[in-house]
Amino acid sequence: MALLSSQQDDAVMAEINITPFTDVLLVLLIIFMILAALITPPGFQKELPNKSNQQQTNNDDKKKTIEIDVTAKGTMYVDGKITDPQRIYVDLAEISRRRGHLHVSIVADQKAPYGLIIRILDAAKAANLDDVGFVTG
Repeated sequence: MALLSSQQDDAVMAEINITPFTDVLLVLLIIFMILAALITPPGFQKELPNKSNQQQTNNDDKKKTIEIDVTAKGTMYVDGKITDPQRIYVDLAEISRRRGHLHVSIVADQKAPYGLIIRILDAAKAANLDDVGFVTG
C-alpha cells in the first residue's frame, strides 16, 4: 500500500491556478478606469439646447410639430392656445385629424405636475400621435 501512495504523490498537478491572473486583471481594470476618467477632455459635456435659440426655427418646422407648454402652476397651452386637462384629448385628436400625424413636443416646467405630463402622453396616444418628445429649456 505504501508503494501505491508514493506514486500518487509524484503525479503532476494538471490544474492551473488562475487566482493571480484574475487579481492582475482586476488591478489593470481599475487603473484603466481611473485613467479614462482623468483623460476625458474638459469640453466633452453635453449641452442641452436653449429655449431662446429655438425661436430661430422656420415656419415649416412649426407646421410639423404640436407644441404643448405646461407651466409650474399646471396651465397647459396647445400651440399657444390655453387648454385644460379634460380638453387636451379633444384638442390633440382634432389637430391630428386636421393636420395628420405630427411630432408632439412637450415643453414643461420643472415643477409642472407629473400627472399632467402623463395625461398629455395618454392624450397623444389616444390621438394616434406616437412621435412625442420632451424639450428642455
